[in-house]
Amino acid sequence: MTVKVGILGGGFIGRVHALNLRKDARVHIVGIADIVPAVARRLAEEVETRAFQNLEDLLNAGAEAIYVCTPNVHHVEPVLQALAAGAHVFSEKPMATSLEGARKILEATKQAKGIYQLGFNRRFSNVYKFAKRLIDDGRIRPLLAQMKHNRGELQQPPWTGDPKVTGGYLYETPIHLFDMGRFLFGDVEEVVGWAKQSVYGELDGFVLLFRFRNGVIASITTVAHTSWLFPYERVEIYGEHQMIVTEELERAAFSPGPREEAEAIECLHMPFEEKWGYAEEDRLFIDAVLGERPPAVTAEDGYRATELVEAVYQAVRDGHPVRLPL
Repeated sequence: MTVKVGILGGGFIGRVHALNLRKDARVHIVGIADIVPAVARRLAEEVETRAFQNLEDLLNAGAEAIYVCTPNVHHVEPVLQALAAGAHVFSEKPMATSLEGARKILEATKQAKGIYQLGFNRRFSNVYKFAKRLIDDGRIRPLLAQMKHNRGELQQPPWTGDPKVTGGYLYETPIHLFDMGRFLFGDVEEVVGWAKQSVYGELDGFVLLFRFRNGVIASITTVAHTSWLFPYERVEIYGEHQMIVTEELERAAFSPGPREEAEAIECLHMPFEEKWGYAEEDRLFIDAVLGERPPAVTAEDGYRATELVEAVYQAVRDGHPVRLPL
C-alpha cells in the first residue's frame, strides 16, 4: 500500500522530512505547499512533485497524510483542518504555543479518523535511546539529573528571535529538553525556576528545577545567548554510584559502577537524519498510518510538553512553585 503524503511548509524541516519520505517505497509525495511560491517550487523540484500554496490544495490533490512544517505559532489551525478532513497528521513540534491550542488538538485527535504524531525527534536519536534503554532495562535507577540545552544565538535564522513566530524561546528549542525529561523520567509534578531577559527582547535565560512524580529531581539550564561551544546540549543522569552522560547527539557514555568499565556509543559520523532521529520518526509515522503500530509520539505527549512550557513561564513570572497538571 502507498501512502499519499502532502507537506505543508517547504523550509528546512519540511525539506528534511521530504527527503526522508522520498526514500520510503511506501510513500508517494503528492505535493509541497508553502505561502511563498518559490519555496514550494524549489523543494517540489528537488523531490520531483508538484508545488501548491496551501493545505486545501494538498488535500484536493489526494493527500492522505499531511506533514505540518509551518512556523510554531501556525500549527494549530492546519492540524485541526487536516484532522477534520480525515487525514493523518504529522506535526512538527510544538503541538501548540498555548495550552488552549494544545487542548483543541488533543480533543480533536480523540474524534479523528486519522492518526496524529508529533515531531519530538530526539526521542529517536541514538544517544537518548541509549539512555532510555539503560533505564528501562533496570541497569540504572535515576535519582537526580542535570539537563542543559542552550542556543548560541537567536539571529540565524532571524525568525528564531521573534516570539510572534516561535511563541517564545522555550517553544523553539528548550521544549525538546522538557519532552526528553518526560521521556526519560515520566511526568513532572512540580516546577520552580528563575529567568532573565538579557540580550533579546524576551526572557532568554532560565534556571529551573523539575520534580518528577517518581522522585527524580532535575536541574535544567537553557540560555539563548551562549556560543555554539560543544556540547551545547548535555544530559547527566545520576544513579547509585552510576552515571549516564549525553553530549549533544554525538555521543553518550554509561558508568555502571565505580570499578566497572564504562560503556559508550559514538554517533559523530552517522548521517544527519539518522543521528538526529528524523529518519526513524518518519518511518514510524508511516508504520502508524498503515496500522502497523500506534503513533510514536502521541497527542498526550504534545499536550504535556506544552503544559510544561506554560508551567515554567508561570513559575518564573509569579515567583513561586507551580504544580502540575495545570
